[in-house]
Amino acid sequence: MEIEAHTSVSLLETTSSTLTKLTDGVPEIHILESKDPVTWSSAASISEFQDLATRTAKAEAWETHAFEAQTRANSQPKQNIVSDVTATSIMKQKHSKEKVEVTEKEGTFLVRPLWPQKFYYILTLVGYSLRPTQLWNFVYLWIHKGGCSFFMIYIIILVFVGIPLLFLEMAVGQMLQQGSLDLWKIIGPWAGGVGYISFMVCFITSIYMNVFNSWILFYLSHFFQFPVPWEKCPLLKNASDFDPACARTTPSIYFWYQQTLKASDRIEDGGLPVLSLSLPLFVSWCLIGVFIINGLQSIGKVMYVLVLLPYFILFCFLIRSLLLEGAIYGLQHLLVAKVSALYNVNVWSRAGSQVVFQLGLGFGPIVSLASHMPQSNNCVMDTFIMAVVIVVTLLLFTTFILSVLGFWATVLTYRCNEKNVETLIKLINLGKLPPDAYPPADLRENPASIYNTWLNSLPQDIKNMVLSYIPECNIQDQFLQDSQSFSFLIFAEYTSFLPWSALWSLLFFLLLLFRELGIMVGFMQGIILPLQDTFSSLRKHTTLLTVGIIMLLYLCGLFFTQPSGIYFMRLLNEYWIVLPIFFIIICENITVAWAYGAKRFLADMAVLLDRPISSICSRLWCYVSPVVLLFLLVIILVDLSMKPMTYIAWDSAGSKEVLRPYPSWGLFLVIILFLIVILPVPVYLVYCLCNGMPFKSKNRLMIFSKSLPPSDQPVLCEKVQKEEIPQGDKTK
Repeated sequence: MEIEAHTSVSLLETTSSTLTKLTDGVPEIHILESKDPVTWSSAASISEFQDLATRTAKAEAWETHAFEAQTRANSQPKQNIVSDVTATSIMKQKHSKEKVEVTEKEGTFLVRPLWPQKFYYILTLVGYSLRPTQLWNFVYLWIHKGGCSFFMIYIIILVFVGIPLLFLEMAVGQMLQQGSLDLWKIIGPWAGGVGYISFMVCFITSIYMNVFNSWILFYLSHFFQFPVPWEKCPLLKNASDFDPACARTTPSIYFWYQQTLKASDRIEDGGLPVLSLSLPLFVSWCLIGVFIINGLQSIGKVMYVLVLLPYFILFCFLIRSLLLEGAIYGLQHLLVAKVSALYNVNVWSRAGSQVVFQLGLGFGPIVSLASHMPQSNNCVMDTFIMAVVIVVTLLLFTTFILSVLGFWATVLTYRCNEKNVETLIKLINLGKLPPDAYPPADLRENPASIYNTWLNSLPQDIKNMVLSYIPECNIQDQFLQDSQSFSFLIFAEYTSFLPWSALWSLLFFLLLLFRELGIMVGFMQGIILPLQDTFSSLRKHTTLLTVGIIMLLYLCGLFFTQPSGIYFMRLLNEYWIVLPIFFIIICENITVAWAYGAKRFLADMAVLLDRPISSICSRLWCYVSPVVLLFLLVIILVDLSMKPMTYIAWDSAGSKEVLRPYPSWGLFLVIILFLIVILPVPVYLVYCLCNGMPFKSKNRLMIFSKSLPPSDQPVLCEKVQKEEIPQGDKTK
């Protein structure tokens, strides 16, 4: 909408005076830009209006209504003025159908868009937080680190550390309406480097996180074959025999390492990017670009599919898994509790890491996503909604996985027993075992129970002879076996035993794909939005910026599609990422709690939310969270330093997984990358020292908010000082 310069200076002054008086009045003014609703907070800066060179007919109509509202103010209470202007803004939202472009003398002032619906915002946060790898890791820790005892530790850390820190990131982004790059230097002058660390970690993580989607798409591309290739070994060319490399292992493991990854035997053995993964990686980046290129409106709609549909698939799997044979055995581990885990420092550190990565703290997307919510939004309630959704999802997923593992352990035990019976009959016929070792005839009715009962009833000398020829089949050992590659190995084999196995496999890989795409949408917002907030000129070229970043990430991600790429991913994911994330969170916590003051920050939030906030939060920020985070970081560093750095590699000669140590340069790479990433913090500290900048910020955060007009800032700051906030102490 082209704005015409015909409004007089007196009308501008009248409009400015009117809006200054309506400090508490107008909640929102809505405009439409490119057919998508964009919300402009009533706190939009009045000084920026006075510098505009032109105005539209619609803007003139709005000013006329504002002038009339001021006229009525002489004879009516303030509440009537508020209702009139509010009604006008609502009418503006409904009838404005033309594109509005607000320009300055030398450029364009772009309105910061807000989420069209709060539900879109919550869905995007949920999609970003619920990562399949972290869901499976939670189940793994439940099984191997104490069961219910681990869950109790997880809830304790979530309540006293995770939820307060999640609220901190949401509140900071929402209050200052900025991305993570420049936000922290406003809160604490010495913390200017924290945003740059968060940005770099988010960028590096995005490079290899999307490789997961290339694996999933590669599996999905083989669903047109029957049977699917991970259910049966391939035949040799011009022969009727199976590939001996596959015959020495299982079809699913062979397909994963040999066909999907084309994995090398060592991390040192690199090579060119695997073409069969490079193309799916490009497709996955194209999908992400389509999802985010039109802004918040399109992201919110996409999240309906990427978040809600996986929940529907999960419920289907949950119901199906509960009906499987052996599911009861797996579900018994829901009630297992090891008291010794409560006193194990390693369990506490693993639970703390699980909380931090499950919530997605420190990467930056939470701050960026929250910055597009209105400042009056109840982010306290949003925090608890997120926590409840995550805990409920973890319990549902754990129930499903335990049922599946119970079924899988039962199947493996049956197979082991049947194979042992065949071996025993052959040994008896050859005269190597006495006839007393002959297994019972009704074994096939219940192989596990009958076989174990029969084996235990044998005389000790005969039992020893039997066990010298065959392995002992133990369902507990099968259930507790380590498996860090659940998605592509255990479940691929699990579905092969189900009726309509291809359908169940398809649904599961779709679930994984939707969840991983939802995560990447969140990570991309943690990259694009801070860049646009820091460099405002990039807002005019959102499409070009998005395409450029996606192409850069794709080219960098090709490194992880080489034969040794998965070993580098494990190096970063298991040994590197935890260090900068904990460093970032500790810096964020100290910046808000001590550099700015926890009680002062909560007082500012209480004014914006128009409701008091419990002082418990300030105490958690000041005393509990920093101590717990430092303790966890020390435990992690000690654990990493005491254990050798190893990775699971593929031995092509023996067609099996082997444990190999990382080369010495692997540790060097982790340390160097960590030091490079955290470099902005000491650099900015030196800069502040040289310029004599104070450690604590003396100004209220609302003064720096982009969406508070100058006329409102003194009013709100005076309100903060006069209003009695339950936090009491004004020193923080």
